[in-house]
Amino acid sequence: MADKLKIISLGGLNEIGKNLTAYEYKNDIIIVDCGLGFPDDQMYGVDVVVPNVTYLSKNREKLRGIFLTHGHEDHIGGLQYLLQDITAPIYGTPMTLGLIKIKLSEHKLMDIAELIEIETGKSYKAGCFSVEPIHVNHSIAGSVAFAITSPVGILIQTGDFKIDPTPINDDITDLTRFGELGRKGVLALLSDSTNIERTGFSTSERRVGVRFDTLFESCKNRIIVTTFASNVHRVQQIMDIAARYGRKVAVTGRSMENMLRVSTELGYMTIPENTLVDIGQIKNYPIDKQVIITTGSQGETMSALYRMAFSGHKYIAIEPGDRVVMSASAVPGNETTVSKIVNELFRKGAEVLYRSVDELHVSGHGFQEELKLILALVKPKFFIPVHGEHRHLKLHAEIAKDMGIPADNVVISDIGKIIEVSRKDIKLNGTVPSGRLLVDGSGVGDVGSIVLRDRKHLAEDGMLVIVVGLSAEDRSVISGPDVITRGFVYVKEASTLIDDLRGVVNDAIAQCRDNNVFDWTTIKNATKASVSQYLYKTTKRNPMILPVIMEM
Repeated sequence: MADKLKIISLGGLNEIGKNLTAYEYKNDIIIVDCGLGFPDDQMYGVDVVVPNVTYLSKNREKLRGIFLTHGHEDHIGGLQYLLQDITAPIYGTPMTLGLIKIKLSEHKLMDIAELIEIETGKSYKAGCFSVEPIHVNHSIAGSVAFAITSPVGILIQTGDFKIDPTPINDDITDLTRFGELGRKGVLALLSDSTNIERTGFSTSERRVGVRFDTLFESCKNRIIVTTFASNVHRVQQIMDIAARYGRKVAVTGRSMENMLRVSTELGYMTIPENTLVDIGQIKNYPIDKQVIITTGSQGETMSALYRMAFSGHKYIAIEPGDRVVMSASAVPGNETTVSKIVNELFRKGAEVLYRSVDELHVSGHGFQEELKLILALVKPKFFIPVHGEHRHLKLHAEIAKDMGIPADNVVISDIGKIIEVSRKDIKLNGTVPSGRLLVDGSGVGDVGSIVLRDRKHLAEDGMLVIVVGLSAEDRSVISGPDVITRGFVYVKEASTLIDDLRGVVNDAIAQCRDNNVFDWTTIKNATKASVSQYLYKTTKRNPMILPVIMEM
């Protein structure tokens, strides 16, 4: 029986974000990307979500390298958590590694990290694998796809990409190399599915610059622009246009400041002379000569734009007449927070331009025709759609079939499933431990389903604490019952209910004593059951009830 290559996704399938794909052949494993995801509305208090890497931990001696396609958080944000348990060389472009260094330094992991800078056109050996980065366009500089040469054949993982014919300070996606590999013979293609629902071709980043030019030309007030900090090319265009109209630019927001420093140091961005000023000095210039580039495009409550809008920023407050340009689309799940900040900006008298009324953003992911073009150039024997929710994977698979790939050669996988690939066939065969780990503060994985259930319960119904002191001899009530509520009712406004609850508690304890029940746990459970039954009967509510019974 021929040896087979295993492809295992531990994130990025049937979801957006948390991307991590492992390639395993005998005693060698490499992984492509290690991202994070963001919590949904039911994950109360959770900061981020990262992949469960138990399988990689058990096979850490096989891990030969971590290859990163680009520097977005959904592709690198889980790295600091992975490195707390697993070490391996980390491969990335200068831009990606520049961002990684900031992240690892903050978590004091630089001492154990081996960072290897990669260049397109070269191959990097990692065990039995040879990995070649291929330049692609995306909404962050230094993005690459990977051509992975394995003992069973060549595989291509696109990462996030688009085909931009007029990119900013960059080359077009290397379609020539994709075509050369296609002619050589590609065993399998793993391709980004994010925008498979959008027909045609994506819009060039340069088109945004044309729109910005018009907005700057017609404005006699201060201009405030918020965009993704990682979109270096967008920031470059804003800087260039500001310089053209004689405006000074100040940058605010930690991630924006970090990105500006890294991108300029590495040569991905060139700041026009005499344009950039400190945020604390921007007020010294006439209002019609000010441009502020800020974080906060997703309405984050700690972002610079949010603090400006709600009068909490140290240097800048929104004033009537300010032109605020929101040059980013809302990430799914962030629509409510974005709407909140937009409404507040309007309330402050600002002129707000955002995507729903004025095209100021273009996607970094290719549309249908771009995805088809890669399929046509690569001509893979097998096709695996990745990076998308199930509908995205399904639609991408259907397009691949329409383009001539046999249905048996197209595999829609899921997190934790093992795809086995040989030169002749491909199939799903088995699973590995997988799922998600929830990060809350410094804790990783200590918040599970039970904790989330309790947080959901508290958020929806509140909490009621009953404190009572019982005699150690006969279990009679010596003190209390005292009733404390949080998120249920306000005690002073529900005094009758609270008095009734005290009676219910006394009755429950008395009944236990009459039945010769002296076990503390049984008394506590009986008290809780009686209070719960009474509350639901009288209020139709079901708060979390915590009896605290003390022996006195």
